[in-house]
Amino acid sequence: MSNLSGFVKRIRDIMRNDAGINGDAQRIEQIAWMLFLKVYDAKEQEWEFDDDDYMSIIPEECRWSNWAHDDKSGTAMTGDTLLNFVNNTLFPTLKTLPVDAKTPIKKAIVQTTFADANNYMKDGVLLHQVINVIDELDLSDYEESHAFGEIYETILKELQSAGSSGEFYTPRAVTDFMAQMIRPQIGEKMADFACGTGGFITSWLKELHNQTKNVDDEEAYASSIYGIEKKQFPYMLCITNMLLHDLDVPQVYHGNSLLRDVLDYTEDDQFNVILMNPPYGGSEKADVKNHFPADLASSETADLFMSVIMYRLKQDGRAAVILPDGFLFGTDNAKISIKKKLLSEFNLHTIIRMPSSVFSPYTSITTNILFFDRTHPTEEIWFYRMDMPEGYKHFSKTKPMKLEHFAPVIEWWNNRQEINVDGFDKAKKYTVQQLTEDFGYNLDQCGFPHEEEEILAPMDLMQRYQEERSSLNAEIDRVLAEISRGLGLEG
Repeated sequence: MSNLSGFVKRIRDIMRNDAGINGDAQRIEQIAWMLFLKVYDAKEQEWEFDDDDYMSIIPEECRWSNWAHDDKSGTAMTGDTLLNFVNNTLFPTLKTLPVDAKTPIKKAIVQTTFADANNYMKDGVLLHQVINVIDELDLSDYEESHAFGEIYETILKELQSAGSSGEFYTPRAVTDFMAQMIRPQIGEKMADFACGTGGFITSWLKELHNQTKNVDDEEAYASSIYGIEKKQFPYMLCITNMLLHDLDVPQVYHGNSLLRDVLDYTEDDQFNVILMNPPYGGSEKADVKNHFPADLASSETADLFMSVIMYRLKQDGRAAVILPDGFLFGTDNAKISIKKKLLSEFNLHTIIRMPSSVFSPYTSITTNILFFDRTHPTEEIWFYRMDMPEGYKHFSKTKPMKLEHFAPVIEWWNNRQEINVDGFDKAKKYTVQQLTEDFGYNLDQCGFPHEEEEILAPMDLMQRYQEERSSLNAEIDRVLAEISRGLGLEG
């Protein structure tokens, strides 16, 4: 394909004329199911070449090369005929493919990928034009396939500015940094329990790939990941991402990690490494909270994921997790209990404070990376404030965050020392006694000096206010309880 660089623009220009596409999020979702079928078709051709007995789970008439490929003979479907086929044959067929526990993962993913997928386009002629652009991709050509992998990354990146879909995308600079710091080893298995489009998984694979030296290593590499994603759209994008990364059997599942009792997890459910950016700002229903011990049953989604992470990290395992400021300063009962468990059973050794615009424009809530392992109880925690790079006021679509912006962090990481800038701590070490006894489990240290008033989006402002209010209420309750004990009024 001669104009790979214009791939996304060509599709966008066509879709703008279709009355069924409403905004960027729907446009990307529309591209997603077509790309999945195109990529899966290329994979199936490889599998058929390697295995004479290979049987596709997709009926012949619904395989991409049999209905979407235009051989220029004038027989390709278009207009109402194409629209009728897609809406009344293709989608109903793929949504109801016969799948059971014995179905191989690489076949079952077709049905799970289409379970809740939608065709939004209403103009069959325009749909035919989009399909033609996608079908021009030659994924059997190594160079073009590799180049398209990078194009796919730009499609995922566009999610960040596509309304609420931004919650599924963590900037690649962040996932790459976290994977580098966690230092993957051949033979280890990593997990992401809310994997979105697969950013952490691909960063993990990129780091691990440098270590593969033989066939055994390649097999360990291919089976080194586990992902689960609740929402259909990012799950579809993730599966396609895995196929593009040559994981023919992607162990990525469509489901909700919070719907299992955490006390039921055994060693078989645990992983060497966990890399995650749990959804935050969400509120969970009572039936979800029932899967957690009473003291850990927070209504905040990120808190519940932290509990899942702690129950599913192997002995001597390592984790890097992104959490909002509310987790650090929160002193409500559930957050205190989660932090007590984290500090007493795990070694929380480093917290990196990230600038507020990392996830802009999806959210301006400030986030942090917590690095911990399951080796021994926490003795001391290093905090490091990552300031904006020179020449940047904030990150944006035109000035995105890059891996090189983590260079000062990496330099400090390998040679830790306390840093004070203009009277404010930029890097500092605290003992666990200081943080628990003196600060009451408030881990909000080495924060950003707020010289200018911070302007948050209305929803972020409401969330920040609710977090601070619940934290303040919990602090008042704690102080009153201490006073009551001192006066002998308790009990």
